[in-house]
Amino acid sequence: MTASTRQKSSSNNACEQIAGWQRAAGLGDQPAILAGDRVMTFSGLADYIGRVGNALRMGGVGRGDRVLLLMSDSPELVAAYLAVMKIGAIVVALNTRSSAREIGHAMTDSACAAFLTDRALFSLYEAALAVGDRTPPLVVSDVAAFAAGCDPVLEATPVSPADDAFMIYTSGTTGAAKAAIHRHGDVVIGDLHLRRNFGVVPGDRVFSTSKLFFAFALGHSLIGALKCGATIVLHDGWPDAGAVDAVVERHAPTILLSVPTLYRNLLRAEVVAKPAFRRIRHFISAGERLPESVFSEWFNATGQPILEGIGTSEIVFLAIANTPTAYRMGSSGRPMPWATVKLVGDDGKPVREPGQTGILWLKMDSVASGYWNRPDKTAESFQRGWYRTGDVFSFDEEGWWSHHGRGDDMLKISGQWVSPAEIEEHALKLSGVADVAAVGVTNEDGLVRLGLAVVRGDHAPAPDILEANLRRHFERSLSIYKCPRRIRFVDEMPRTVTGKLQRFRVRDLFAPS
Repeated sequence: MTASTRQKSSSNNACEQIAGWQRAAGLGDQPAILAGDRVMTFSGLADYIGRVGNALRMGGVGRGDRVLLLMSDSPELVAAYLAVMKIGAIVVALNTRSSAREIGHAMTDSACAAFLTDRALFSLYEAALAVGDRTPPLVVSDVAAFAAGCDPVLEATPVSPADDAFMIYTSGTTGAAKAAIHRHGDVVIGDLHLRRNFGVVPGDRVFSTSKLFFAFALGHSLIGALKCGATIVLHDGWPDAGAVDAVVERHAPTILLSVPTLYRNLLRAEVVAKPAFRRIRHFISAGERLPESVFSEWFNATGQPILEGIGTSEIVFLAIANTPTAYRMGSSGRPMPWATVKLVGDDGKPVREPGQTGILWLKMDSVASGYWNRPDKTAESFQRGWYRTGDVFSFDEEGWWSHHGRGDDMLKISGQWVSPAEIEEHALKLSGVADVAAVGVTNEDGLVRLGLAVVRGDHAPAPDILEANLRRHFERSLSIYKCPRRIRFVDEMPRTVTGKLQRFRVRDLFAPS
């Protein structure tokens, strides 16, 4: 560790980097947050952070303590998140759609000193107490009342860039969720994607349909947009096409961040041709692979591309991305200047040939230091500043990178590796198919063959006709081992609360009854 890394300073504090400079820069009266009827200026946010931080200190929260937030997207959540870091504690925003057991696990795993929630979510906290084995020393159900009357003046705790600042719990699709540990220095690069690639400046309005507990929204709204001096637009309900349409009409964002599923739903709701959507300068996507069909339909409807990128909870910010000046349909983009990338094959050797697949490794200034209380998983995933994503990628001769799914999702069919993402992308090109998932199904001989779950779209033909169309569609253009042997129609795909496909549940659909 260098001397500069060890040196502690209040200017290193992540809160100061994100929201501690705007008033001195003359932006104090500019809106920092738009949330329904509420407008909070940068000066108002700075004062709110000070009051919440002082209240937490008086409540016994100290440097290095973990503070859990189970809160809807609101000015209170933003102020609390930043205030925890400002006093040198470690903040963790929890998924508001987590189960009581998952909340209880986070309370126990983090050994939290404080738990902040909303009145509407307090019953979930109480349910978590019943299944967990820890009661936080400080519990707050109304942050506004908790901070009322406290001094708005608060000096930031001096920290080094290597001091812990915030943690993000992963989705936990395999086993209990684990928390990626991030440091104050990790936010230094937080504004680069928005500022350099999308020209975000004070006066811009950034709306993320994903909630702030997601790394995508946290990194590019709460951290990135505020670091740019831009205004963040919040919606406290769970997003659907109607809600997003209403927010866009009301607050006129200039940058929209969303996920492929919601972009698809906006197309279905036929709202994207409205003038308010036309005024949005850029559309950004992450969270899962963007189907070419959604990209194409969106471009045809709006004249604007959806610019896909890839990031994770372990790096917070996008490492590979498309930009307004360089994008390609079907690609995750190109590595960003702040990221170093490599592919590693099954043999442990670097993949250097275009078109060959391997596991993606990333190195950038925001890579987590490891997983909280998980030295085994930390050793597996973090090595000498590199993070092993577990995602399978390839690159072409022109430097465009393509995502082929998770490494453990790749299927060996008839001795050949098959990417479920390739099969799904091909199926979505057929009219009448709204959503698909390809999985490996073990047959009576113990061999793995492809199964395809399908959600029929509006005006789709009858299931037997659509199935016949699908089989012809595959047989005409794909190798025989890539053609699904079994096709099953479902009303909707099983997904986690974060919107990620649960392939194990899709596989269960093909189990013998």
